[in-house]
Amino acid sequence: MPDKFTVARALREIGALLEVEGENPFKVRAYENGARALEGLADDLGATIAAGKLTELNGIGEALAKKIADLHATGSTPLLERLRASHPPGILKLLQIPELGPKKIAALHAALGIATVADLETACLGGRVRGVKGFGGKTEQKILEGIRRFRSRAIDRRTLLADALAVADDLLAYLRPFPAAERVELAGSARRGRETVNDLDLVAASRDPAALAAHFAAYPSADEVLARGPTKTTLRLATGLQVDLRMVPPEDFATLHHHLTGSKAHHVRLRGIARELGYTLSEWGLHRLDPAREATPDVPLTGGEPALDHARKVPIESEEALYAALGLRFVPPELREDQGEIEAARDGSLPGDLVRPEDIRGFVHCHTVWSDGRATVEEMARAAEARGAEFVTITDHSRAAGYAGGLDLDRLRRQWEEIDRVQEKVKIRLLKGTEADILEDGALDWPDEVIERLDVVVASVHSRFRMDEDQMTRRLVRAMSVPFFKIWGHGLGRLLNEREPYACRVEEVLDALAASRGAAEVNGDPQRLDLEPRWIRAARSRGVPLVLSVDAHSTGALGYLRFAVATARRGWARRGEVLNAHPAEVFAQAVRPAG
Repeated sequence: MPDKFTVARALREIGALLEVEGENPFKVRAYENGARALEGLADDLGATIAAGKLTELNGIGEALAKKIADLHATGSTPLLERLRASHPPGILKLLQIPELGPKKIAALHAALGIATVADLETACLGGRVRGVKGFGGKTEQKILEGIRRFRSRAIDRRTLLADALAVADDLLAYLRPFPAAERVELAGSARRGRETVNDLDLVAASRDPAALAAHFAAYPSADEVLARGPTKTTLRLATGLQVDLRMVPPEDFATLHHHLTGSKAHHVRLRGIARELGYTLSEWGLHRLDPAREATPDVPLTGGEPALDHARKVPIESEEALYAALGLRFVPPELREDQGEIEAARDGSLPGDLVRPEDIRGFVHCHTVWSDGRATVEEMARAAEARGAEFVTITDHSRAAGYAGGLDLDRLRRQWEEIDRVQEKVKIRLLKGTEADILEDGALDWPDEVIERLDVVVASVHSRFRMDEDQMTRRLVRAMSVPFFKIWGHGLGRLLNEREPYACRVEEVLDALAASRGAAEVNGDPQRLDLEPRWIRAARSRGVPLVLSVDAHSTGALGYLRFAVATARRGWARRGEVLNAHPAEVFAQAVRPAG
């Protein structure tokens, strides 16, 4: 049966095709909401359907629950079959092209019979698109540029960390109870917290690898077994993601787990250190070199097991023990990129207090139904409280974000009244805030007399992304220099796999923020994970404090904290540098705009 990700993908397909048909935007959005709810489902989808609990998920009503049940049982539903029969197969790819929305696609299909990206490119190159009502020569050139970007993305497209970890969690839950699995762990770039991954790497300790491999190959969401051998089995899942399972005896687990976690650059440095100390290090373990023999060449990072003298093998029970054998402090996975961590592990300067999920005391940057969120203030408050938080900031969009239901002054005041009413019902502290747009000239989208009455201000760019580097830098420097405390929201505006960061001189912006009163956000939205690690380190070096946010538009999105923490750790962020790792009163005092 299809898993939750396959069903979610089908829901998105329905929503996209309905959008092409000009369906009500709220109905279209319902399918996206349903897809997100399924992807965040912690329980087994089949069990949830059988128990009649689908409608308990936020955003799923009776009608949508019926379609989800059909999709899970049969892989299809009458509506999806009708939509697929009514539209060319290439229509979904056309929707992914920048500068081309559903209405334009419908117009081009009606006028020119365009049904594929290739059709569209041919029509643009032939000058036929500019002849369609509503189009012109400039639009034609923008579409051609959009096609180029679409193809470039398709080649480089990788799986978002959040999606990869959700798949990994399901796989680990499937493999770990199996009798032949003594231990199974995630490795690879996903373990290091990289924003996107090409595939998943799992490592298992097993004394019966054949049985474990057979169990792995029978994984319900497997689409194809690509390779199967005594120590490695590779699957392609229904989502298209490839998963490798490597199996070794328990005594070899630690070194293989470490090796497959990477990065390659980090390992190359460790191998050099091992050589200096009279060892050779590889995926097969740490071995003492025989001084009576000529030095052995470096063992390659891939390939079959080399002819090593196992009598000279050093027992390694854990990754900590491996680093200790090399005279180094333990390096957490997120730091293993050969970006100074080896030197810091040698001289004792490697931070031992990197921020952890359990350190975070409050959820920052939360939207509600007052703007473009899907939960009420009370629902967000109770969900945050249920997760053990001490405080939550309600930061809905400001008025310039009209597309997202941004608040005007009257609605902001009425929201404050609702927050006061909810505060009387809950123990968690509610902070009144805003996500204020940074306007084109760098001003914030509220007058000073409003900002100084707020508890917290997140300042973000949501428009005019194509400003040149000088213009965007001036815009941001002015915004970061305002004499109120502000949190620089999702700094460079990137959307992974979709939109590149906008151009600006980041160090100048951070300098302005350091000279003013403010903090830099590490945004946990899986499509953002912004700022990226190098800029987190740059902010820290200037003494700019950090805020780890969820940018939550639903109660389930509070779980995005996991990804904000992983990104912050990759930037070497320490617990004391993170404002929302402090108690509620300390945080509130630190971020108060006027003070």
